[in-house]
Amino acid sequence: MISNRVNRVLDVNINRAREGLRVLEDAARFIINNRETTATLRSCRHALDQSVRKIYPQLLAARNSGDDLGRTFKESKRKNLQGLIIANFKRVEEAVRVLEEFAKLISARQGGIFKSIRFEMYQAEKKLMKYQAQRKYKSKAQRHKVLSIRHRVKRK
Repeated sequence: MISNRVNRVLDVNINRAREGLRVLEDAARFIINNRETTATLRSCRHALDQSVRKIYPQLLAARNSGDDLGRTFKESKRKNLQGLIIANFKRVEEAVRVLEEFAKLISARQGGIFKSIRFEMYQAEKKLMKYQAQRKYKSKAQRHKVLSIRHRVKRK
């Protein structure tokens, strides 16, 4: 039997990972418009949900958000979309790593499930950041082209 304290750690990190995945999924879907990464993030979120579905009642029973010391931690402002994306990828990766380690108290197989999700996150982060950088470059190139055309038109 897993202790209530371990279940609390699992619950907190499942919630942290799912919340971060939802933020990333929405950014990939609605702002960046990247279908592939959106699908990957959604799949990982669903895999996390499935991985704890059987023990969810124990996790919920262990939840004690009213006394969580983290409630008083100061939040920091995000400078831009890239900062928001990076922060949420790190949040998910760290939470899934904690899940991976604590899940090994339950079974090696369960730890392996979280490990595969963690590595999927590393790949998704790389792909999304590369895609975002390419979009940013294209956008700058288009602005430069428009300004160049305006400059030529003014000179005539």
